[in-house]
Amino acid sequence: MPHSVRSSSNNKEITMTNAGADMRLEVAVIPVSDIDRAMRFYDSLGWRLDADFVRKDGSRAVQFTPPGSPCSIHLGRATGLFLIVSDIEAARAELTERGVEVSEVFHSGDGPGRVQGADPERRSYASFASFSDPDTNSWLLQEVTARLPGRVDTDNTTFNSSAELASALRRAAAAHGEHEKRTGGQHDENWPDWYAEYIVREQAGEELPA
Repeated sequence: MPHSVRSSSNNKEITMTNAGADMRLEVAVIPVSDIDRAMRFYDSLGWRLDADFVRKDGSRAVQFTPPGSPCSIHLGRATGLFLIVSDIEAARAELTERGVEVSEVFHSGDGPGRVQGADPERRSYASFASFSDPDTNSWLLQEVTARLPGRVDTDNTTFNSSAELASALRRAAAAHGEHEKRTGGQHDENWPDWYAEYIVREQAGEELPA
């Protein structure tokens, strides 16, 4: 069952659910023959443009999100579905235990192609694994621990596992340690409010507290 708490500092809700390794269907790849033409169409629908950039391999990444939708689309030349996870190794292990043939974890290097292993710096959006169903429909696991600006509902901060929440707390703890150094090293009695503010802002892609 989901557990919700409300941050007293900004009246925003923080939700945590527990259901094993979290795997959220968040992206469907739509094959298009002309990305610019497709962009004009989806823009005319009033869909939010989240991203438009060129990857290291030279391909173009374009993402739109329909109003109010938790799932986005990527425009490209192939099809596929993205499952967003907070721990790529744990998600892969769970699928393997269920008898699914999953690729080794990989990341993108400085050039085209895959590099074996998770991203060395464990950056958000940078580590992957893949599998297919019996009809060759492809699924891509992508590890996301901190959202880029503009890609989440800023009024609801959600954690789908205790591991995901723990990771956010560790980042908040490290940042708060630097905060206490700047304030003379004195213990901050209001650290719970500071942690909550940091976590909510981080996931919403807003400016972090000083």
